[in-house]
Amino acid sequence: MLAAAAFMLSVPARADLQEGLDAYHKGDYQLAMKELRALNLHAAHGDARAQFLIGVMYYQGQGVVRDYKIAATWLRQAAERGHAEAQNNLGLMYDLGQGVGQDFKAAAEWYRKAAEQGNIEAQSSLGEMYEQGQGVEQDLGLSAGWYRKAAEQGDDEAQNNLGLMYDQGRGVAQDYKEAAAWYRKAAEQGNADAQNNLGLMYRQGLGVQQSDKEAVSWFRRAAEQGNAAAQNSMGGMYRQGRGVQQDFKTAETWYRLAAEQGNADAQNNLGLMYELSHGIANGYTLAADWYRQAAEQTGNAEAQNNLGLLYLQGKGVAQNYKEAAKWFRRAAEQGYAEAQYNLGMMYHKEQGVAKDDVLAEEWLRKAAQDSMEAQYELGVMFHQGQGVPQDDKQAVEWLRKAALQGSPEAQNSLGEMYQQGVAVPQNNEIAVTWYSKSARHGYAAAQQHLGAMYEQGLGVEQSDKVAAELYRRAAERGNAAAQYNIGVMYHDGKGVPQDSRLAFSWLLKAAEQGYSEAQYNLGLEYDEGDGVEADSVQACKWFNVAILLGNEHAQMGIKRIEGAMSREQIELALSMAREWMARHKVAVATP
Repeated sequence: MLAAAAFMLSVPARADLQEGLDAYHKGDYQLAMKELRALNLHAAHGDARAQFLIGVMYYQGQGVVRDYKIAATWLRQAAERGHAEAQNNLGLMYDLGQGVGQDFKAAAEWYRKAAEQGNIEAQSSLGEMYEQGQGVEQDLGLSAGWYRKAAEQGDDEAQNNLGLMYDQGRGVAQDYKEAAAWYRKAAEQGNADAQNNLGLMYRQGLGVQQSDKEAVSWFRRAAEQGNAAAQNSMGGMYRQGRGVQQDFKTAETWYRLAAEQGNADAQNNLGLMYELSHGIANGYTLAADWYRQAAEQTGNAEAQNNLGLLYLQGKGVAQNYKEAAKWFRRAAEQGYAEAQYNLGMMYHKEQGVAKDDVLAEEWLRKAAQDSMEAQYELGVMFHQGQGVPQDDKQAVEWLRKAALQGSPEAQNSLGEMYQQGVAVPQNNEIAVTWYSKSARHGYAAAQQHLGAMYEQGLGVEQSDKVAAELYRRAAERGNAAAQYNIGVMYHDGKGVPQDSRLAFSWLLKAAEQGYSEAQYNLGLEYDEGDGVEADSVQACKWFNVAILLGNEHAQMGIKRIEGAMSREQIELALSMAREWMARHKVAVATP
């Protein structure tokens, strides 16, 4: 914005110019315009200072009808006579396309003329032109140099921008301490952007000693000025209880203030709060509304992905795989790894898009640069030959990448590859290492595998006690194999006190999940009355279920008990087995 306040006299004004100035400062713009015009009419070459002020008055509509074109004409006259403020303001008009055609090159030329005379605003603006490559070839080093000239003269915008350059290592060597120092200079002048940036430095402990309390202090100053980014930051501090007492209601208030200004991060964060706060009526619907605002108005990739997930799950919106794929694609094309993974899986599973293994692999590979989930999925695809040529070497490569990033699924799968010697040298000790890493994450399959290694003494010192504890942990997480194994351990009294009732209980849990070996053993328990009252019909039922699921051992159990059963009992047991299969949605062929 052009401002008469920029009009400074370095030498005493002529009497006729002073009359115009006096009238201007008194608010008598018509008299000021008359005096200043007269000065230019009677002087052979006009007066640059008067021309500048006339240009300002036309720009601001003071004493005359606002007219950017006339303003530019007067400012040009003053600028061509070397008036720095006029040069800066003429550059601004070219920058914004006011009164002249927008021309970044002309803007940069006028900014440079003023900047070289020490004009602070022009130095800061020229820094921006070099940073953005507008009107000049982008040069971050020159950008930082011009910002520094203005910053050292106290310009708060330049101080904040120079802080950003040091913060990001653009045009200067990255230096968080320098960044914080420049942010502070601007922040203490009341620059809201700098206050927010300084708050971020305190929150992360970059260039300053980490302090959530200090972070909140600076965020609050900026937020109370209406700075949307700081309002979003305040929302985050209250949501997490950092530097302030955790308060979801206050967090929501700050997020909403920023969101209503169009801040995409706040709109997305507000959506997350509604999605996760299940106690709020219509939480998912409100979440979808805010995600959509961020996704549509600003193209926020995280919000687009979150909206896609709601469509995928049918939460807050009608389930629609096609819509889900659409939003995943928008985020994926911006390089958002989670969305790339989700889109890849949509192609893999044929959800909302035609099945396309080539595109599935393509999107998963893109996601795999940052996503351990995508790395794991690629490992599984290559191991099983799903959508890609079967290749265990590539499977191991992808599984290792995911495992090193902490994926418990990949760590468990890599343990299996080493235990079985698939595409790697067989090595039980390395298998145990990977199983252990996965088990520490609470991954049930790995706990089950590690339990088996301890029970058999493979890669570790044999220990029934450790095996039983690992089986129990996995069993409590619903792993059917572990439920069977801990049941056997209780039955035999290995690693745990012998307890037939607990054995039966665990075997039943595994059997109900379709674990056929547990179903066979459950038949034995009912037949022998071990841990449960003897019941030949129940025994026969479980033997039949096991047989229907392909367990060959159960055939011997059937033969052993059917001789002592009536025809009605046998038919009842078979009927109960078929009912179990139907209830568990397992197809059974009719004899």
